[in-house]
Amino acid sequence: MNAQTMMQLIGALGTFRKEHPKFAGFLELMLKSGIPEDSIIEVTVMKPGENPVTANMKVLQSDIELISALKNMKS
Repeated sequence: MNAQTMMQLIGALGTFRKEHPKFAGFLELMLKSGIPEDSIIEVTVMKPGENPVTANMKVLQSDIELISALKNMKS
């Protein structure tokens, strides 16, 4: 990733944190505290005028390894 793209990403993350502080804080807490294998992550999207759509996933060891690898990339 080149420096310009990295700076744009950092700026976008700052904007996201400012516009959605509770959600950003929730994500940071969950990632810092760790999400153990067999946890269930569920997401619901509610579009205006439409019924909610929900999906979930059971966290696998391979998911934990992927998150760990992504964390190590930023170091």
